[in-house]
Amino acid sequence: MILHGYYRSTASYRVRIALNLKGLAYADAFHHLLRKEQCAPAYLALNPQGLVPALEVDGAVLTQSIAICDYLDEVHPDPPLLPADPIARAQVRAFALAIACDIHPVQNLKILRRLRALGLDEAQVTGWGRETIEDGLAACAALIAGRSGPYCFGDQVTLADICLVPQLVNARRFGARFDYGRIPAIEAACLALPAFARAAPEAQPDAE
Repeated sequence: MILHGYYRSTASYRVRIALNLKGLAYADAFHHLLRKEQCAPAYLALNPQGLVPALEVDGAVLTQSIAICDYLDEVHPDPPLLPADPIARAQVRAFALAIACDIHPVQNLKILRRLRALGLDEAQVTGWGRETIEDGLAACAALIAGRSGPYCFGDQVTLADICLVPQLVNARRFGARFDYGRIPAIEAACLALPAFARAAPEAQPDAE
C-alpha cells in the first residue's frame, strides 16, 4: 500500500491512525500542499480532486479519508473501528462525519485561499475558521456527553476518535477553544496510544 499525504493534512492523519491501529505496513508518498504539489499532473492522474489522502492498494486508488477507513475496516476487521450494534455504529459515523463534513472543510486550503481571494483579511479568515471549529466541537462534545470510558464511545477506539484527534490539531492552529466536556481527556487517552503517536504530524518524515 502507498499512502499519498502531507504531514499537516488532518485527513491524512486519520488514515495514518487507522493503518497503525490495524498494524498495516505502508509506504509514504508526500505531496506538499502549500507548494501545490497535489496539483501536479502525475498526482491528478491518481486523484482528479487534487486532494490528500489517496491510498494505492491492490491496483486501485482510494480517496476520501472516511471511505479509506471504511475499506480498511472491511478488509482488515481487527480491531474494528465501528461498534457491532447498528445504532451505535450510526452514532459513531454521525460523530465522525460531523467533523469530516461540517468542521474540517472550512480549514481546507482551497476554502481559505478562496476567502482571501474574495478580500477577507487574515484576521477574518482565521476568525471564521476558529468560530466554526468551536461551534462544531461544542456540538460534538454534547453528542458524547454522559458516556463513560476513555474514548469517545467507550472503552474502544472508534472512527470517532480517529476523526477527533486530528481536528484538535487544527483547533490549536486556529487558536480555537476545544476544552469542551470530555474532549481534552479523550485526546490525552488517544495520544497515549502508539498508533496515534506514530501518526502525529510532527512524527512524519516530511514534517517541517
